[in-house]
Amino acid sequence: MTNAEQTTVLITGGNKGLGFEAARRLGERGWTVFLGSRDTGRGRAAAGRLADGGTKVIMVPLDVTSDESVTDAVRLVREHTDRLDVLINNAGTPGRAVHPAQVTAEEVHSVYDTNVYGPIRVTHAFLPLLQAADHPRVVMVSSAGGSFAVVTDPDQPVSKMPELAYTSSKAALNMITVRYAQALPKIKFNLATPGEVVNHAFAATDMNRHTGRLTVTEGTDSIVRLATIDADGPTGIFIDRLGPVAW
Repeated sequence: MTNAEQTTVLITGGNKGLGFEAARRLGERGWTVFLGSRDTGRGRAAAGRLADGGTKVIMVPLDVTSDESVTDAVRLVREHTDRLDVLINNAGTPGRAVHPAQVTAEEVHSVYDTNVYGPIRVTHAFLPLLQAADHPRVVMVSSAGGSFAVVTDPDQPVSKMPELAYTSSKAALNMITVRYAQALPKIKFNLATPGEVVNHAFAATDMNRHTGRLTVTEGTDSIVRLATIDADGPTGIFIDRLGPVAW
């Protein structure tokens, strides 16, 4: 496993939900957590709660849809470290679930700006710091809705959800992650979905109005697993908390 005393992690969208819980769990391992948050006030409050629990945490103002914000985030992180061991691209948006008959390119673009372009912006900007680490890992937080196998399974609830933006953005993120993994073999690029595909279960978060059957801790099991893989671990895989997810 990784050396906890020397491990740094940046988590986007870390002020609540899956991002916050992943930060808490990794902080318990002794990691230094860079907590990315678009809302500075909420980010500071979240960082305070983590610090009260013993986590070494630095709040990083970070809007993944803004090049300027991402550049500023890199500058701040560099003030504290010369490398980044783990990047968790967690920030995401569900969009408004607009029916395909009414959806516009603008609606899809707004979702892609966070769910697709956001991880690209952040990964590109932090690549030098990742490459400076001995065993760098990137975890992309995806969704079972990004799986063609899941979406085309009539028994899966997402197959009956009439929308274009969210599911297609996660499918795009899946492909992007695989291509990163192929092009940059010295970095582990992997995908996690916070649920149990076989059980049609997902984690309760603000994004789904806390309707999920799994706890937020269970939802982060796959994220934490990929964040803590060994140097000889896999790259380019897609998992949930129970194991591999079909593409």
